Amino acid sequence: MNLCIDQGNSRTKVALMTDEGKIIKDFIYKSFASADVERLFDLYEITDSIISSVVNIEAAVVNTLHRRSQHFVLFDHNTPVPIINTYNTPETLGQDRLAAAVGAKSICPNENLLIIDVGSAITYDFVSSKGEYIGGNIAPGLKMRFTMLQRMTKKLPLVEVEEKELIPLFGKNTRDAIAAGVIRGVAYEVKGYMRTLREKMPHFRTFLTGGNAPYILNNVRTSRSEERELQYEKHLVLKGLNTILTYNKK
Repeated sequence: MNLCIDQGNSRTKVALMTDEGKIIKDFIYKSFASADVERLFDLYEITDSIISSVVNIEAAVVNTLHRRSQHFVLFDHNTPVPIINTYNTPETLGQDRLAAAVGAKSICPNENLLIIDVGSAITYDFVSSKGEYIGGNIAPGLKMRFTMLQRMTKKLPLVEVEEKELIPLFGKNTRDAIAAGVIRGVAYEVKGYMRTLREKMPHFRTFLTGGNAPYILNNVRTSRSEERELQYEKHLVLKGLNTILTYNKK
């Protein structure tokens, strides 16, 4: 069993997976330390592990993973991956973005892919049907947009939105106006990228992932063609990490 760890800006996502990509169990940690690693190895029959982080990883976590794993991968820009990375500065590319690209390619190996990760920031990445990571864009995340509206104005409140809340087209009060402006703004961003790609190529798939993806999922699908093109994958980064771990073991 493989232990896959995706350490983000606000939380750490963990999954126990088989080499074939089946998720046995998954967890979310607000903080993640070496004691958590020890506990996972004590409770489950873990043989191999991989960790990816967009923040500084504690040395104790790395040491524990290395000590308790038969095969351990500390994922960085030097790690071999089963796609071609054409990014000009691979050392600055977030490992979560590359792992998501690998995860999407493992699901749809022969298609053009747009990967949208709605987390603390929103990333838009493209992988060609030839398996080349072409590049991507970074935009402010939902919380960042809500926070900046409140901090950079004198009278606008800080708004919180329920995950499955249906957003109106136009708000009839200030709270709904802010919610619609942010959520629908991101939804239209997503549709805009999809529309632009649709004009350039006949076939592609869009993968939506990230902790805040459900906030916009119900507000982005408007046509049957878009529903066919759009696929929500909650564990896309973890699936990519598992694929990278298995690739390196082989």
